Amino acid sequence: MDELAGVTRESIAEIDNAREKENLRRVEAALFVSGKFMTLKELVALTDVNPLILRDILRTLEEKYRGSGIEVVRREDLWKMDVHSDFVHFVNRLATGESEFTKAEQETLAIIAHKQPMKQSILVKIRGNKAYDHIAKFVSMGLIIKKKVGHSADISLSESFYNYFNVGNSEEGLDKFPLAEENNVDIEDANKGVLPVSSGDI
Repeated sequence: MDELAGVTRESIAEIDNAREKENLRRVEAALFVSGKFMTLKELVALTDVNPLILRDILRTLEEKYRGSGIEVVRREDLWKMDVHSDFVHFVNRLATGESEFTKAEQETLAIIAHKQPMKQSILVKIRGNKAYDHIAKFVSMGLIIKKKVGHSADISLSESFYNYFNVGNSEEGLDKFPLAEENNVDIEDANKGVLPVSSGDI
């Protein structure tokens, strides 16, 4: 009987522990997605976590992110998850569009990443004449390898590409590359000339 009681106590403890972790994840997700200060009442409504437990969770999250690039900020009874104040300038640069690549360049590079090796002429047919500028930039950065073949050139990724974007040298790794799914272009269609390029794409 005592053995059975022990098992029951262990089971209850495991359930309680799992519930605590789930509550913490709920609150963490709510703060992350919101991006603004929220009251305890708003957090309770979003997460369905008891107010008393919620306060403990918020303190736990404060401790969890202390010293990292993210912080849980408290202003009186308002809570928010935000980039650490030390890195605000960096985030502002990204928010104003001052990133390494334009959206058009990312799209061009995503096509190369998923269709390589490919002919430069095919890429230009898909992306338009601006692709020449994109290719020149990628070559200068060492991200792609361009080899002259006849009247065109073959394009493929370099080892530096995988290091730069921290993805594995495999299809599975490339699935993490930005805009990959949006640019799943059929090269057969490109060869047939059925991929008109709009001015907004380049």
